[in-house]
Amino acid sequence: MKKITGYFVILLFPFVCLAQQTRQDDIVMFYNLENLFDPMRDSSINDTDFLPDGRYGWTWAKLKTKINAIAKTIIAVGKGNAPALIGVCEVENRYVLKRLVEQTPLAKIGYGIVHRDSPDPRGIDVALLYRTSHFTVLHSAWFKVCYENGSCRTRDILYAKGVLHGLDTLHVFVNHWPSKLGGAARSEPRRMRAAETLRAVTDSIFCTNPSANILVMGDFNDAPGSRPIVEGLQAVGDTACLPCLHNLMLPLALRGEGSLKYQKNWELVDLFFVSGNLLDKNAPVYCEPAEATIFHAAFLLYPDEKFLGNKARRTYEGGRYKGGASDHLPVTLPVKHAY
Repeated sequence: MKKITGYFVILLFPFVCLAQQTRQDDIVMFYNLENLFDPMRDSSINDTDFLPDGRYGWTWAKLKTKINAIAKTIIAVGKGNAPALIGVCEVENRYVLKRLVEQTPLAKIGYGIVHRDSPDPRGIDVALLYRTSHFTVLHSAWFKVCYENGSCRTRDILYAKGVLHGLDTLHVFVNHWPSKLGGAARSEPRRMRAAETLRAVTDSIFCTNPSANILVMGDFNDAPGSRPIVEGLQAVGDTACLPCLHNLMLPLALRGEGSLKYQKNWELVDLFFVSGNLLDKNAPVYCEPAEATIFHAAFLLYPDEKFLGNKARRTYEGGRYKGGASDHLPVTLPVKHAY
């Protein structure tokens, strides 16, 4: 009997090793969805541009085309391994998110939604989509960004605490910081307030647990080396610092890569930051900083006739309907498991 048992273990061992070697990473994705509105009037927000009789002539058919293009992008990002976590911004409400995850091929994957309406005047929100088979949400909250004049009329910062594959706790933040409307210098104090708000929350987590796994993503409307990122958020490049947020996208920006094209230049405003513990290869979950990337599949691009090269195939350009998914390219970050 002992010989049979030993023989069984010897036969089983190679298959166990093979299973561990072929285990897939979890893909984290962030995507600005460029005004994902429904065509119904909502009197509580300024959505008049996205009505059938509005500026963009927004219809159910156009909504369906946009949602299908977004779903195609999400599926393509994972190359058969659908993202475990997807942070999104510029969504009008929970309804359009449910259409995305329930009425496209994404329905087969099984995504949960963390969302609430924000105080933004246009009604555009941030949200987190998560594979319910991969990530268990334990708690969620929203943090208001308030300006010096007392106004909080901008997007909240989304926070979700959960467990990834039952291995370890992950603190996830999804951001959409104030834009540069009115000029970069004039609007910078608003992004500084967002940075300080986020930093206060992450600092409170670090005070409780310096080894906390913190993942920050979003459209920050600023470059990785900007003052709000470096001084406000205090994101660092020193991988030896454990209770710090590490700026993963700075090397891409230095190489001239970008997620959004403004005139002739690509700008990198869609970013990832992680805590030091997520850089530890001996931790239950971790990431490789060099694997943070911008997803620029050919179907997301088309020729830039004015400034040459390519640009993102957006939904609208100068008021003209283009039928694309977004004016931003998605960014991705694989998260590994130290089994």
